[in-house]
Amino acid sequence: MWRFGGLLVGIATFSLVAGNVFAGTAHAGTEEPVRCAVTSGRDLERAAPEQVGLNAERLQEALTFAGERNRLNVQVFRHNCLIGEGPTNDQTGNVAWNIWSATKSVVSVLAGIAWDQGKLDLQVPIDRYLPAGLGDAEHRSITVENLLTETSGMRVGVLTEGVTGVIPVDPNSAVQALGVSLDHPPGTVFTYSQRDVDLLSYVIELAVGEPLQQFAQRELFDPLGILRSDYYWARDRAGHTYGYAHLMIPPNDFAKIALLVSNNGQWGAQQIVSAAYLRKAREPSPANPCYGYLFWLGPGCIEIADFLPTDVYAMSGLALQDVFIIPSLDLTVVWTGAYGNVSRYGVGGVVQNAQELPYEFFRRLFDAFYDRPVADPGPYIEPPVRLDPRLFVDANILLAVFGIGPSAYPGCNVVACLNYPLAPPFADTAPGCVIVACLGPDPRTPGIR
Repeated sequence: MWRFGGLLVGIATFSLVAGNVFAGTAHAGTEEPVRCAVTSGRDLERAAPEQVGLNAERLQEALTFAGERNRLNVQVFRHNCLIGEGPTNDQTGNVAWNIWSATKSVVSVLAGIAWDQGKLDLQVPIDRYLPAGLGDAEHRSITVENLLTETSGMRVGVLTEGVTGVIPVDPNSAVQALGVSLDHPPGTVFTYSQRDVDLLSYVIELAVGEPLQQFAQRELFDPLGILRSDYYWARDRAGHTYGYAHLMIPPNDFAKIALLVSNNGQWGAQQIVSAAYLRKAREPSPANPCYGYLFWLGPGCIEIADFLPTDVYAMSGLALQDVFIIPSLDLTVVWTGAYGNVSRYGVGGVVQNAQELPYEFFRRLFDAFYDRPVADPGPYIEPPVRLDPRLFVDANILLAVFGIGPSAYPGCNVVACLNYPLAPPFADTAPGCVIVACLGPDPRTPGIR
């Protein structure tokens, strides 16, 4: 409706009953919406909400709501234009922040770049890339695509897989992955494994013939204008980059990665990652209709509100570090923070029902559209908690770090791991970086300065 701005201006002039509605729409302006160009500079292009079909006051109400719910940084883009920011963005936008499992989607993009360059075959077993003798035949039969779709069949314990990277004491996370037992044949069952993606990061390194972060800086971050000093990406004690989490990156840089993905890999005149790969990444795997290549897909999946358009997909990390992309609306929302969703079931409900906050935010955001994309679904109705603690904790995965139990890889523990030289714990940690963020006056502390 708002495209016909000139007609509505005339109608608004003669309308008294609906004057407020039409006046707002008329202010939206032109026959065609404004579209912004992406930029590798520090300041992304902006537009007034009315220029892209939204009411500024109602958009601000949505942003204020998010700010009151522990969203420390919120950025809303339409047609590549930054049209709205959270109330604390000035304080948080340049601070390197752990995006947790949204890191997985960044690894997916790097896999796509390696695939585009002919260096990584997605369909072959990882046997092609692993050093001879590393891992048994069953683990070596896992394909690259199995790792991308989280269908390796590995046993999972989300917390016990991740805690040794947080501390950090992992001697070699990829080798540790090869010791975790397979509960299912590769390719048959979705199991959300942290070790999967650490193993994938290592496979990409072997495929491209250089450290993952060196490849990422040249092929992904440099073209976007993300400096090496902006971020910290944790590595295990063997020097291999974690794939499952621990990319600490400023939200203002995280937004550039989101825009790259939402533009099908195009950045100005340069194709950073192919649209063909990103189409594959957005195809649900047979084992999980909600999951593609380390991206979450579709309404009702993970934190994605169930009333959003069917083409929505997301990057998602612990405590609601999210990118929501809706191609049919040319809309991208990027936010970081510390939970903020509410539940009548306490901690269990907060962990399970993470959709509550995005649901209520998008209700408000869609209210700001002059042409509301979907009807208001009404307030969020919280389902009962059905969490299975066994999905979060597996003692054998934790004990394996110390070389104990059935998940231990022979000859790999916190003291020594095969023939890899091990750095002391915390040796890789950048100054000022502690678990969730990088803060402090040290000039070596990552962040945008």
